[in-house]
Amino acid sequence: MEFETQAIHAGQEPDALTGSVNVPIYQTSTYAQDGVLQMRGGHDYARTVNPTRTALEACLAALEGGAHGICFSSGMGATTAVMELFGPGSRTVAINDVYGGTYRLFSKLYEPKGYAYEFVDLTDEGVLRKAFEQPADLVWLETPSNPLLKIVDIAAVAERAHAAGALVVVDNTVASPYLQQPLALGADIVVHSTTKYVGGHSDVVGGVAVTNDDARGERLRFLQNAIGSIPGPFDCFLTLRGVKTLALRMRQHCASAQTIAEHLERVPAVSHVLYPGLESHPQHALAARQMRGAGGMVSFRLHGGRGAVDAALRETGLWSLGESLGGVESLVEHPGAMTHASLAGSGFEVPDDLIRLSVGVEHVDDLLADLERMLANATR
Repeated sequence: MEFETQAIHAGQEPDALTGSVNVPIYQTSTYAQDGVLQMRGGHDYARTVNPTRTALEACLAALEGGAHGICFSSGMGATTAVMELFGPGSRTVAINDVYGGTYRLFSKLYEPKGYAYEFVDLTDEGVLRKAFEQPADLVWLETPSNPLLKIVDIAAVAERAHAAGALVVVDNTVASPYLQQPLALGADIVVHSTTKYVGGHSDVVGGVAVTNDDARGERLRFLQNAIGSIPGPFDCFLTLRGVKTLALRMRQHCASAQTIAEHLERVPAVSHVLYPGLESHPQHALAARQMRGAGGMVSFRLHGGRGAVDAALRETGLWSLGESLGGVESLVEHPGAMTHASLAGSGFEVPDDLIRLSVGVEHVDDLLADLERMLANATR
């Protein structure tokens, strides 16, 4: 089946009891058993299994081309479960332009326990080669990265990582499974904050890890149950509802983001525009080869530094000033002070003159009009 069809039907057959075309919300904490350990369909306790969650997990696994989908209460819950596959003494090579919450988890929680992390620019061939001169256990990628929108060659990194004995995990949140399928490019595990494009409506928090490896999938399932970081059935229902329109939304996100990025390149107040769909992007050709579209995120830098940024963000109109990304409504933020503040002191500093846009699905002319007003304020 094609992606759009899987998004609506994978794991979501009409309910056997009523014929409901939507997966029911199984709002229960436990299940009646027909005898001791005689469970109906393996259902014993809702932390371990819930039919609404099972449907979501099957759907997201199908969209990523994976065999096992394991859902969590947040993207950070999924990331934590992946890290629990490893132990103290393990070495992780991670992209330096990593989500602030991921950096905080790695550096503040796991590093003090004896986990080793090296944050490097995985788009640089020389840096990449040096990073694998010693054995590694895990390579952590974000592509496109957040907030600088770097594109990492997943297949090339996976080949090098596997030769060094490392697993490859790709945080696919910014691309979504519609634009990119890392498992097909050699990744071992894909994670998402389903809060973002997968859910798509800024009304639910969640995460998922997807893999094709049976043993790894079983272990992640064990960790899901043991840690207890599970999404509730209503959260799963909302995410399933959102994913049905993922392909439609992503096409509009991409089209509007391309228009806005091209416009920003012509604005004198803007010094740099970071968007993989632009020919000026250093990994433009790779993005075109690796992704179905360039995505709905645009970052840009302003002449005038932080002062210009603060002036631009005082009145944002339709662009809600807020954290997160991937919803139908457009958002704007200052990553250095907001989503990536935890990177301070990491050796990788988010430029203080950087603004990040999450382009929604409003009419692009309305978005451009308010963006123009923001940029006019930046030059006053």
